[in-house]
Amino acid sequence: MFVQVCLYFYCKCLWRCLKFVVRKLTGQCELQRICYNTKPGAARTMKIEASLKGSKSKRLQTSVNVHPDAIEKTIDDIMELKRINPDINPQLGVSLQACLLQIVGYRNLIAEVEKLRREPYDSENPQHEEMLLKLWKCLKPNSPLKARISKQWCEIGFQGDDPKTDFRGMGLLGLYNLVYFAEWDTEIAQQVLTDSLHPKYSQLSKAEWEKKKFDKAIGYSFAIVGINITDLAYNLLVSGALKTHFYNVAPEAPTLTHFQQTFCYLMHEFHKFWIDEDPLDIMEFNRVREKFYKRILRQLQNPEMALCPHFAASESLINM
Repeated sequence: MFVQVCLYFYCKCLWRCLKFVVRKLTGQCELQRICYNTKPGAARTMKIEASLKGSKSKRLQTSVNVHPDAIEKTIDDIMELKRINPDINPQLGVSLQACLLQIVGYRNLIAEVEKLRREPYDSENPQHEEMLLKLWKCLKPNSPLKARISKQWCEIGFQGDDPKTDFRGMGLLGLYNLVYFAEWDTEIAQQVLTDSLHPKYSQLSKAEWEKKKFDKAIGYSFAIVGINITDLAYNLLVSGALKTHFYNVAPEAPTLTHFQQTFCYLMHEFHKFWIDEDPLDIMEFNRVREKFYKRILRQLQNPEMALCPHFAASESLINM
C-alpha cells in the first residue's frame, strides 16, 4: 500500500514537471495544446474535462460544475488564470466554451433523467394517463383500447391489465422513452412490436414459414423490454460511458432528446441482437441483455463512436 501511494505521488509530480517543460518549449498550456491538436468531439472534450479536473487549481477543478449561464464568465476566468490573451487566441475561447457546454450539459442531463426515474407513475395524474394512452394509439392505431384497465395492454408487452405497475423500476423515464420511440420512430416501433411477437416469422413469407415448419420463435414483451433497455441506457449515462456518444453528436449541451434518441437506437439494436442470438427461451433474457450491454460498452470505448449517426450533428462540430 505504501509503495502504491509513493508511486502515485511520484507519477503525479513527474506528470506536472513534464507539463511545465512542454509549456516552456511550446509556449502553450495543456488546454491550448488539446484544443489546437485534437479535433472537435469526444476526444477533445474528454481531454479538456480530464485536464480541468486534474488541475491543481481549485478554480479550474470547479469549472466543470458551473451553471450553464456562468460558462462565459468561467472561460474568461480560465483565460485570465492561464494568462492567455483572448484577442490573440480567439478560437481557444470558442473551443473551451463548446467543451464546457457539453461537460456541464452531461451533468445536468443526468440530473434530469434521474428526476424522471424517481417520479412514480400516478394513475390520478391526467398527464401520466394521457401519455400512456398515447403509447397505445401510436403502437396500435387500428385497435381502439376498450377500457383503461384491460388485458389488451398485454398486446404491447405489459405484464397485466394495468401498466402502471410495470413502471415501478424506472418511473416515468420508462414511459417517456416508450412514448418517444412510438411517436417519433413510429414505423420502426410498430415493426419491432410485431417482430417481438414473431421474431423469425417476420423475416419469412407465410409460405416459407409453413414450409420450414419452424417451432414458435421466442419473442419478448415489447413494453417490458423497453423499460429494461431504459435501465440499460440509464446505467450507460450515469457511469459516464455515454459521454463518448453525446460529445460526438451534441455540438453543445446534450439534452433529454439526445437520451431518448439513444434509447430508440438501443431498442432497435437489441431487437436485432435478440434475433441473432436466437435464445432457447425467455429465461435467457438476462444473458442476452448482458452480452448486448458489453457490446455497447466496447463500442463506446472508441472516442469517435456515435451510436446513432443519423442523429449526429457532425457538421456543427467543425467550428467548435
